[in-house]
Amino acid sequence: MDKQEIKNVILEMGARARAAAHALTILSADKKNEILRAMAASMREQEGSILEANAQDITAGEANGLNTAMLDRLRLNHDRIEAIATGIEEVAALADPVGEVLTEWTRPNDIRFEQIRVPIGVIGIIYESRPNVTSDAAVLCLKSGNATILRGGSEAIHSNKAIAAALQSGGEKAGLPANAIQLIPFTDRESVSVMASMDQWLDVIIPRGGKGLIETVVSLARMPVIKHYDGICHTYIDKHAQMGMAVDIADDAKTHKPGVCNALETLLVHRDVAADFLPQIAVVYKSKGVEMRGDESVLKILGSDALAATQEDWDTEYLDLIISIKVVDSMAEAVDHINTHSSRHSDCIVTSDGDRAQLFMTQVDSACVFHNVSTRFSDGGEFGFGAEIGISTDKLHARGPMALRELTSYQYRIRGDGQIRSKNATT
Repeated sequence: MDKQEIKNVILEMGARARAAAHALTILSADKKNEILRAMAASMREQEGSILEANAQDITAGEANGLNTAMLDRLRLNHDRIEAIATGIEEVAALADPVGEVLTEWTRPNDIRFEQIRVPIGVIGIIYESRPNVTSDAAVLCLKSGNATILRGGSEAIHSNKAIAAALQSGGEKAGLPANAIQLIPFTDRESVSVMASMDQWLDVIIPRGGKGLIETVVSLARMPVIKHYDGICHTYIDKHAQMGMAVDIADDAKTHKPGVCNALETLLVHRDVAADFLPQIAVVYKSKGVEMRGDESVLKILGSDALAATQEDWDTEYLDLIISIKVVDSMAEAVDHINTHSSRHSDCIVTSDGDRAQLFMTQVDSACVFHNVSTRFSDGGEFGFGAEIGISTDKLHARGPMALRELTSYQYRIRGDGQIRSKNATT
């Protein structure tokens, strides 16, 4: 299929999605929940066909040399499909944000104003690797009243098609509008370009994947983009930190799952506690195979256990068992380092001083700022959102873990009794 044919197909999908978005606006919360439960049932009923499709992707991935971690992200089994189905039911149990009255007031002329939460409309989502994202994205968009167009990665194309088909077919039995969930069947780059250009159909686009993908979408998009580029997350060990807690948090944030965006990449330690804390965390990191890269002060304390950090290390998202460590003379220096080098994703202070924690959290310009909590909790599920569609480091509209509320906008509804401006205004 040539570029023009691909473009025509995707544009037609956009038009159908817009019609579906209008149909979704009349569905009640109870109806959407009924549809979601039907989707969960369909996932379980179609487990066999989904696993067959996934086996094709696994075979292709092995032939193409995907590494063990990538294959694990791609692989589905009974437990993972059950987890997807259970996740859909959990979203059904969440409160529906659509229709929420954010604020209301009445003017002296008796005109009544309401600010109401409403769906965004049509959301395009481009993602890589994980087939479960097909379900997460579609389900969150449906619950928040949005139609969605999905474009997954080539490595999961068969799995994504099977999951999307199960969701749409199961949902339609319960009243899901046709074309509310559509998956682009193409995996070439042209489909990304077309999606990014069709602002007449897409209200927002969300890239979920590596930095290269996100930069491509941002450079091409003619509609708003919600994204985060990197997860360069910091933990600052304050001079008033409780050492046992500090070691536990620094360990968990780095080693629990190092290949994710909320993992710790740079550890900042106040000079007053560096000689006590660094040897303790070094023992833990060495036992787990973490490579430590430190500044001169760190090297003096840890010696050959650490390598010399370069300037590039402070701006690197390792996504691996590697960490950069810096000793700072004050909390102000820690804050300055974070605001200079952080990707504004998730940053933490460990301290027993509540006033210092409050100052840190006020001054650090990140989407999520933690006090005595591992950055690994920067996750929609851990926030109690049920699921997330991604984490945003933008400042407009959505910031941090994005779930149901972040997939809505708002509308002003104004009611009166015949008031007209010419008889009731000063201008």
